[in-house]
Amino acid sequence: MPQLLDGNVIIGDILHEWSIAEYEQYERNWIWYLLMGTLGTVFVVYAVLSGNFLFALIIVLFSIILFMQSHQQPVILPFKIAEFGIVVNNRFYPYAELDSYYIVYNPPDVKMLFIETKSSVRPIVRVPLMDMNPNDVRQTLREFLPEDLEKEEEPFADMMARKWRIH
Repeated sequence: MPQLLDGNVIIGDILHEWSIAEYEQYERNWIWYLLMGTLGTVFVVYAVLSGNFLFALIIVLFSIILFMQSHQQPVILPFKIAEFGIVVNNRFYPYAELDSYYIVYNPPDVKMLFIETKSSVRPIVRVPLMDMNPNDVRQTLREFLPEDLEKEEEPFADMMARKWRIH
């Protein structure tokens, strides 16, 4: 479990630091809203007709969240790679709780650092690289964590969310 940063948590020297958005903000045109509205309506009608009211509620809540997310700016969070772990906003993840990392760098679409944790509750921390040099980040993290060289693509769920502009 990540620790809440306070005066008692020692993170060591900060090796890299940049700011990341809480979530990606996409430009969506009226066609996207029409398509998603139609798809959502079809799912809700199907759920009601099949008596699956929980699925209908989930679709409605998902739609509300997407709508609210598209009409507000994401919070900008600090991200730090430190000597004893990583810091995301005010949460510190010691390297002992992290399993491995990999970088997917296919600009301009994907520039992402994925850090896998040992926790089953939050298995992957995804961090946009922004304008950071991925080789510098790789060299630094290599000292503390093993790099998973077999993973060359972003997770399927992340790819679909990016393509459908819902992440």
